[in-house]
Amino acid sequence: MRAITIIMALSALTVCEAATPKLRFAWKEVDYTWESPEQRENAISVKQFVPANNLPLGLGRWKNKIFVTVPRWKSGVASSLNYVDLDGPDDQPLKPYPSLKDNLVPDTASALPSNSSIVSVFRIFVDPCDRLWVLDSGLADIYGAANQVAGPSLVIFDLNTDQLLHRYFFKVSDMKEDSFFANVVVDVDKNTCDNAFAYVPDLGGYGVVVYSLKQDDSWRVAHHYFHFEPLAGSYNVGGIEFHWTDGVFGLALSEPRENGYRTMFFHAFSSTKEFCVSTELLRNYTHIDKSEAFNDFKLLGDRGNNTQASASFYDESNHVLFYTQVNRDGFGCWNSQKPYTPENNPLLFSDAELFEFPNDLKVDEEGTMWVLTDKLPRFLYRSLDPNVVNYRIFSFNTTEAIEGTACQL
Repeated sequence: MRAITIIMALSALTVCEAATPKLRFAWKEVDYTWESPEQRENAISVKQFVPANNLPLGLGRWKNKIFVTVPRWKSGVASSLNYVDLDGPDDQPLKPYPSLKDNLVPDTASALPSNSSIVSVFRIFVDPCDRLWVLDSGLADIYGAANQVAGPSLVIFDLNTDQLLHRYFFKVSDMKEDSFFANVVVDVDKNTCDNAFAYVPDLGGYGVVVYSLKQDDSWRVAHHYFHFEPLAGSYNVGGIEFHWTDGVFGLALSEPRENGYRTMFFHAFSSTKEFCVSTELLRNYTHIDKSEAFNDFKLLGDRGNNTQASASFYDESNHVLFYTQVNRDGFGCWNSQKPYTPENNPLLFSDAELFEFPNDLKVDEEGTMWVLTDKLPRFLYRSLDPNVVNYRIFSFNTTEAIEGTACQL
């Protein structure tokens, strides 16, 4: 599927010609590695696996594994947490992680079969301590019966052994009536792995939950900047118009500052503005004056019209924040050493066919950006054509991508 003609067309259509994303994986429909053909056939017959209802959404890289998440938007998702082999075929079936048994949870389940079971995952985070942090929403068949199998939780796996390290369920005080947790970023140094903090945005309840691994405790942070913009809730992607009120969702962490804390960049999904706050405030939120802390949240600026972004990731080597551009079928960037203005937020790559809905992106330790694109609006509001490629994963070198753009110093 890595057709030369596709890559040549992409090169001609990109806004920035400094680098061309490489097509690494592409699928028309998702399938999985099953224990036997009979198991797959039985899963289809009882509608435990409905191929058309499986849409890849999040990704992450660890060594030779590219993790791919498949949320349970609809019924019949066989496995929500998976990976593919980096050097394997570009249309290879997804391998359930840590196992198919742990993922094959019935949509009608009333409890987790085991502590390592996975219900529905949107985003994941690979930390420098070789751990996989999984945000399990616990909600199955979201657009159907919406069955809350278990409360939202953080699930941590040791990637060297594929064993569950810990599972933490959010407290009642962490949640609001409309809470929906779908993303996680982790603040940790590889030399102090036990002192990790996870930041989890609540896009439905407009807040951020902070979790301390050392304390095994969590607390909720509130601020006006976590809400969506009323004038930025309208979308037109692939000819489909829709309206979302998603609040804070995209989080990204800078390199450590002189005081040892990082800057957390954040934005609501339905917004064109970017904000920031020190992780010192987030870590110590339960002990500070909330009124005084209000002004420690800062507005960086506005990217411009139609620049709503689902995901973002900070590249420490270039001091550049990369983000998706769902209304513009592409990806953008901003160099943190420059003012946050539309002119300093160039559109790097844009292609209506290949990047119809850029959903997630991550930068690995080698300076490679990994990008997953799908057709989420078509999947939710229309239907997908199983005879064409619907899901793709690209990679590109971040330094080459920003060459000659406003994101380069």
